[in-house]
Amino acid sequence: MKMSINHKISWPWKKISILLWMLCCLANACAPDLDLNQLGAKSVNTYYQTPDDANAATIALYGQLRAIYRDETINTPNSVSSDDAIPFLTGNADRLALWNYNLTSQNTFVADIWANAYTGIQRSNVVLNRVPKIQMDEQLKNQYLGEAQFLRALHYFNLVRFFGDVPLVLDETLSLENSEVPRTSASAVYDQIVDDLKNASDFLPNSYSGSDVGRATKGAALGLLAKVLLTRAGSDAASPYWAQAANTAKEVIDMNTYALWDDYSQVFELANRCGKESLFEVLYITDLSGNNFTTGYAPRGSSIVPGTGSGIYRVSSSLFNSYENGDRRKAVTFLTSYTSPTSGEIVQLSVDNTDPALAVSFWKMADLTSTVAGQSGKSFPYLRYSDILLIYAEALNESNNGPTAEAFIAINKLRQRAGLDPIQNLNKAKFREAIMKERRLEFCFEGNRWFDLVRTGKLLEAVKTENSFSRNATIQGFNRYLPIPQREIDANSALTQNTGY
Repeated sequence: MKMSINHKISWPWKKISILLWMLCCLANACAPDLDLNQLGAKSVNTYYQTPDDANAATIALYGQLRAIYRDETINTPNSVSSDDAIPFLTGNADRLALWNYNLTSQNTFVADIWANAYTGIQRSNVVLNRVPKIQMDEQLKNQYLGEAQFLRALHYFNLVRFFGDVPLVLDETLSLENSEVPRTSASAVYDQIVDDLKNASDFLPNSYSGSDVGRATKGAALGLLAKVLLTRAGSDAASPYWAQAANTAKEVIDMNTYALWDDYSQVFELANRCGKESLFEVLYITDLSGNNFTTGYAPRGSSIVPGTGSGIYRVSSSLFNSYENGDRRKAVTFLTSYTSPTSGEIVQLSVDNTDPALAVSFWKMADLTSTVAGQSGKSFPYLRYSDILLIYAEALNESNNGPTAEAFIAINKLRQRAGLDPIQNLNKAKFREAIMKERRLEFCFEGNRWFDLVRTGKLLEAVKTENSFSRNATIQGFNRYLPIPQREIDANSALTQNTGY
């Protein structure tokens, strides 16, 4: 059944499709022997001259995020490599390898994570290198530089969590000379991420209006910084990063800019994009420049979506059965039955049936207004206010050797919205378990689960426990990182491979 909704888009994302091809050339992504001046176009040396050039180049940085999140680059390892999802078992071999940890450096998903991130970093570096030379309003210039630093930090945060030590490139790459860069320690990469986000938070505004809504804000930079600090704390009870994460999350809370929607379903509605719960999201345009969240995850072969469902992976019983009775998020998150458009019969879906046509599907980001396969318009919610509340609660628990009253208030705000009773009187260990469960249910399919399991040291246990469909994953301790892509090692002799691969 189609839903009618007015989702006119006023954000800068309309411009990105036009700007991306421009940046491709301007950021040295085209063939080096192509003479752009012969075509009457601006070259990289003549483009960055005006405030409009600076704005256009900055807007185009967001397009790389759309490429990363539209399909599976981040979602696949966070879902099938954790305990949340099971891939279509006769489908893509590289997706299956992520699920059963038969990982090699040739895995295409792994290679795409690396390549997409460094493409985004190069584009950010171009802006950071060239925009300062433009004569323009200094406050606006600093905003553009803050946006570039925020996005560079975001890409490096993905890289360091997936690969550990990675090359730290902070200048625009202009040629192949001196391009063989060795890996930098993860600690140094994290230091740079923190510096970028702190600088960005100083430069970025609290909010935007009109066509600028959707760009990175001060709250987005501080919120991501809180998440970075939480990740750096890992499972070290004595880490100073716990207190830093709590303090930074509190800064976001005290901005009084963000709030929870009353109903969980409202978070993902087209009409609520860039709404009060969103710190940062990756935006798409229905049927024009969309994502694959609807067609890709619908039951395989079902005709309830454009082009029929792909069923690329299904919900694990471990995740599906983790919800408490009465948790309102469950019905929003999953498709458990549907009415066949052809027969009118009700098709019941299952987490146990081996037939991918009868598998429970991820559904909270399905765009039922879309009419074109692979062109859904719902956002990818990169960072939400609910995440800030749980970061705050977790960091308080760890830094205070047990949950404080404020920690209970933060987590119970989410439980109340979900229709659940508040938790109370828990010790440090039990509260930690409650936070992990809450994160799993609140953010499933939002690119968090694998990262959460790795940072807390729970990955091996979770993967070995979720053994449905004869998974028998050959996971080992070194699998907390992915292999460095072989094509990158072949191209860069300074790179070394991660242990175990």
